[in-house]
Order: sequence, then structure tokens, then C-alpha cells
Amino acid sequence: MLLLLGFFGIISGITTVLFGFGGGFVTVPLLYSYLSLTVHDQGLISDFAMQISVATSAFIMIFSASLSSYQHYQKGNLNFSHIWSLFISISIGGCFGALIAALVDGDWIRWLFMFYLVITIIDCTVRKGFMNPKTIEIQTVTRKRDGLVGIVIGIVAAFLGVGGSIMTVPLMRRRGASMKESAAMANPLTLPMAITSSVVYWLYAKHDQLDFGEGFVGFLYIKGAILLIISAWIGIKIGTHLMKYLPDHIHAKAYPILLMIVLAVMFCI
Repeated sequence: MLLLLGFFGIISGITTVLFGFGGGFVTVPLLYSYLSLTVHDQGLISDFAMQISVATSAFIMIFSASLSSYQHYQKGNLNFSHIWSLFISISIGGCFGALIAALVDGDWIRWLFMFYLVITIIDCTVRKGFMNPKTIEIQTVTRKRDGLVGIVIGIVAAFLGVGGSIMTVPLMRRRGASMKESAAMANPLTLPMAITSSVVYWLYAKHDQLDFGEGFVGFLYIKGAILLIISAWIGIKIGTHLMKYLPDHIHAKAYPILLMIVLAVMFCI
């Protein structure tokens, strides 16, 4: 099972670079499946499998998003002037999202995770602006509006463990960015949420004296995280090379298709 976890870690790294969502929409179902299949009878782990999955996903994203951001920066795909106003608000939202997730039943997180997938798939395929973005320079939104948007993104991202890219990619796409630019900017926007929510998940479990056993630090499954970080690094290297071969229209169409695959996995677990 650990080898399978490593294989899907590579897939996570590839999708992180190509679509900006590999950290969450691959890692959360993967970890939830792994925990459900291997430790389903181990008390607390079974009860908090979803919280462990989203918390560990956020922790992994600190590393994968940092590396992917650096790769995109080297390629010249990042323009921080379009996203800097979102950083603080996403950090704040990440704290609230992690706290809410720690307090609710894990089944709520799982079903809301799937519900949000459905909404995102419909939004990308039906609503105008994603498949055929405006051919204009990337729009800049006011600091006040970006602050509100960032808090919402941070809450949803930390609660579901999806990294915020599932909201920032369509957001930047509709502001006129290409898929390459949108995926690139989603990675640095993931970092503030990943850091703050990981700290909250760790502190909450410590405060409630939740002990999941060896390999865990609070809700963070460190053993699995290390394996996924190493394998995701390999995937990021592969994804960086694949990026230049993907035309924008195919890149955009592949986004909702992959989300449909993730939805099917979560529904069948």
C-alpha cells in the first residue's frame, strides 16, 4: 500500500504543476482511501479519517506548492502583482476553515467535499469564461473585494484540504489568464492557507489531547506526508516538462474531466 501511496504522490505532483490542484483533490481522496482500507478498525484514526486527510493534505501543500511556485517562477509564469492582495486574507480564512473542520463530523467534510466538486465541475463547463477566457490583460480587482474573496477561499480550502487552487484557478481564468498562468498563480496562493491551517490542525489536536499513535503529530500524518512529499517532488519535475506540450484549450478541458474522476473515487469509497 505504501508503494501505491508513492505512485499516487507522483500523480499529485504532476497535477499540482499542470492544474494547481494536485495537493488537495488528489491527496485528500488518496489519504482517505488509504486510511479507510488499512486502519479502519483503529478507533480515533477511523473516527477522524477525513480530518487527518485534509490536515495532512494542507501540510504536504506547504512543500509541493513551494516547489511548484519556484518552478513556475523560473519559467517566468508568475506575476505577483495580480495576486499579492489575496495572501493575508487567504491566511485568515485558512485558520477559520481548519478550526471548523476540526469541530465537525468527518462525514460532513466528505459530503461537502463531493458537493463542492460537483459545483466546480458545473461552473467550469457551463458558466462562460473558463473554457474560453477573455482575450484581455489579466484584470486587477480592488483590495477590499480581494480581501473578502481571499477569506472565503481560505475557509473553503482549509476545510476541504483542497489548497484554494480549485477557486483561484477559475478566478484567474475569468480575469483573463491562460491556464498556464492560472495554475502557476494558484500555487503561491496555496501557501498561506497551507501554513496557517496546518498550525491550527496541529494545535487543536494537541489541545484536545488526541493521540493517533506513531507517525502522527496532531492531525498530521507525518509518515504518509513524507512519502507523498518525496513522490510529489518527482511528479512536479515531470509536470514541469509536460506543461509546454499542453495547448491551452486541451489544458482547460482536462481540468473538469480530472475533477470528475476524483468525484467518482470519493463517491465509491
